[in-house]
Amino acid sequence: MRIAMISEHASPLAALGGVDAGGQNSHVAELAAALAANGHEVRVYTRRDSPDLPEVVPMGERADVVHVPAGPAEALPKDELLPYMGAFAAWMAADWRAEWMPDVAHAHFWMSGLATLDAGHSCGVPVVQTFHALGTVKRRYQGAADTSPPGRIGYERHIGRAADRVIVQSRDEVEELLPLGVPRSRMSLVPSGVDTERFSSRGPAVERTPGLSRILTVARLVERKGIEDAIRAMPAVPGAELVVVGGPPAAALDAEPYARRLRALAEHCRVADRVRLAGAVPAHEMPAWYRSADVLAATPWYEPFGLTPLEAMACGVPVVATAVGGLTDTVVDGVTGDLVPPRDPRALAVALRRLAGDEVRRYGYAAAAADRAAASYSWPRIAERLTAVYSTVANLEVVA
Repeated sequence: MRIAMISEHASPLAALGGVDAGGQNSHVAELAAALAANGHEVRVYTRRDSPDLPEVVPMGERADVVHVPAGPAEALPKDELLPYMGAFAAWMAADWRAEWMPDVAHAHFWMSGLATLDAGHSCGVPVVQTFHALGTVKRRYQGAADTSPPGRIGYERHIGRAADRVIVQSRDEVEELLPLGVPRSRMSLVPSGVDTERFSSRGPAVERTPGLSRILTVARLVERKGIEDAIRAMPAVPGAELVVVGGPPAAALDAEPYARRLRALAEHCRVADRVRLAGAVPAHEMPAWYRSADVLAATPWYEPFGLTPLEAMACGVPVVATAVGGLTDTVVDGVTGDLVPPRDPRALAVALRRLAGDEVRRYGYAAAAADRAAASYSWPRIAERLTAVYSTVANLEVVA
């Protein structure tokens, strides 16, 4: 099967950790690789954000990344890309007609959905949509700080109704889409996946600080990820350090305003000696960072899915997470970790202190977490489920 994947702002080749480079980039890269490993031809279409990028970059056997000229060839915030989606769609449709007509097109994020519906309609290609995040949720939690283009929610309503199938990543997302008029019958629940070969309990671990248990947080340095809540919890978690992976490289953290804000908060809470900002970490080193932790703290105010808890679970690390979005599906409360209310440092501290100090509970959670990641979220399993969806909307037979 020929599968076009459209990810207008989140290139699978981008370095992770920036404001607009995170879970979607990783999801698209891993999914494309898993589909290609199953014998499908995959092309990922993403916007050209540098004049030096070649048009096509091989990503592995049977998988390529195509850089689409739409707007200036420079990095732009994703919320400024809407005016260029018409050009993106036109270029992609021309490429399909001339070079490579896909059997199905899978759009990632709402702006990709607009471009993909346009190109798909003109070329007769069925469209599958994954939102990754919804404007209704972002507006609810960010309010006036939401920088989404005007009309985003209306566009998402249109995409959800017009796409041949909408891939939802959690039960919570189903409940968000129903009020937008997206038929439940057109939704398929398929979560994101994890590379259980790369993320596993086997292998080296980053060196620990002697005498301290380690609480790890892996997140972009933005307010909604709840890192401040984790720092505020630390005075009530003695004998533990909080290590935050994410943001710019360590050498550039001093120039990052939010990093300075986090350090000032740690000073205010008198835990600066137990809070460490590690900055961006190369992707190949992330399993070793997870293995170094006793607990992963995932504390976002909202989260459509959340890849880092899943990666930690695959490495045999229990998770304390806020009970929001997809985290309520991934983390089984009292089995693979503990769920706490969002924006509640006191409840977070209680859960972290209890788990950090209870080795038996921690080991039990760790074993269950690794089992759950392998059984339900491995990429080959997720790719099979999506292949069945693609085959249905494209009216093709699934080849085992």
